[in-house]
Parts: sequence; C-alpha cells; structure tokens
Amino acid sequence: MNNLPESASPLYEKVKDYVLGNIGSGRWDRSQRLPSENDLVTTLGVSRMTVHRALRELTSEGHLLRIQGVGTFVASPKPQSTLIEVNNIASEIAARGHRHRPEMLLLETVQPTPELIAAFEFRKRRRVFHSLVVHYEDDRPVQLEERFVNPALVPGYLDQDFGMTTTYDYLQQSTPLTEVEHIISAIAADADTARHLDIEIGEPCLLLHRRTWSGAAIATVNRITYAGRRSSLGSRYVPNGRGGLL
Repeated sequence: MNNLPESASPLYEKVKDYVLGNIGSGRWDRSQRLPSENDLVTTLGVSRMTVHRALRELTSEGHLLRIQGVGTFVASPKPQSTLIEVNNIASEIAARGHRHRPEMLLLETVQPTPELIAAFEFRKRRRVFHSLVVHYEDDRPVQLEERFVNPALVPGYLDQDFGMTTTYDYLQQSTPLTEVEHIISAIAADADTARHLDIEIGEPCLLLHRRTWSGAAIATVNRITYAGRRSSLGSRYVPNGRGGLL
C-alpha cells in the first residue's frame, strides 16, 4: 500500500511515526521544510485528512512548526542549558589589553527566508532587521557577526550608531534576555567569510548559531563566525546540582 509500518495503529498515528522517524534519523533536520501535504499523501498512500490530522497533532505536541502561506517545518528544540556565556566581544578584547574596533557592513530590513521564519517561529511572514559586523582586535579581524533581530521586540535597532555602541550592548539594554540556545558547527570559509576575516577560502572556521529569547518570543537569530586558527570557544560554570558532570 505505502511506506508506512505494518501495525494495528490508526493511519494518522502511522503518519506521525513516519514523520518522527525522519526527524529522529536526521533525514529531516531542524528548521527544515517538510514535504507538502499533497506529497505526503502520494508518498504514503493515505488520505489528505489523515495527513492533515497527523501534522496538526505533531504541531500541537511541539515537533513541527506550521507557518501560514509558507509551509510546515521541523521545530527547533527549546534551549536546555547554556554551554557558552553571552559576552560582549568589545569587553573580551579590552580585558586582553587590546583595542576593539567594529566595522558595520550591513544594517537593513530584509524579507526572511522560510528557514529564518522557522528559526524565529513566526506564525506568518514578517520582515526582520539584519546586521553584519566585523569585529577587529587591534587591526586583525577576529569575528564576523550576523544578526537577525525581531522588530517587535527591538524597534529602534536600525536607528543606532553601532560605531559608538556594540549590537550586544544595545540589545542587552533594549530587551531582557531570558533564554539562550547555542549550537556550534565546524565550517570551511566561503569567499565572503574569507574576505571579511582575512583568511583563505576553505580555511576551517567555528560557527556559533545563537538564538535568544525575551519571554516567550525569539528576539534574535545569529550566526557568529570565528577563524579556527585564531579562536577557541568554551566556558567555566558551576554545575546545577542535579547530577555530576554534564
């Protein structure tokens, strides 16, 4: 009949198991758009009503995010702990006895991609603020900071002079930070990254994906890139008392 497992479960439960299996195996990654309902109907050989019920229940359970007019996405996991502290790079550089200098490359309003809409968990498409900054330690670029900012929480973002204050300082002053999510990836520098960080194309970099919450709303979605040979990421903290080493 279809690609669903044989069992006595109702068909919509089998569809749910199929979707969760693809998420659990990594075939459908976080924030990835799912096939359309029509595609799932064709693939699984079940009715559209069955698929619709399965997706609706998975959305209410927090596994999926449905965005009107855009599609259905794998929901990003909620933050559980913070591995790396959220610090001001200007303060870090000053603490090392060096001079910090920011270079603002972009400060604009953009129409987000479907993946970015899913990362913000918006229920409908809306514009967001976008900034791109290179941070220098003395005269050497050490960090490429790309931020997407929720205008509903930080309406004055585009009006700031980020040569006088850092994006970090302004955001800290503008909206309370209640939760943070960090994901670290190893990447090879593309042409733009290599140019901004003054490294070779293909050189190893550390990419820190960061989302921040203010209450129930996501305030920022960030991509912070470091040249691998110049940087390391880590933290020291007190365990939460619920067990041994994490």
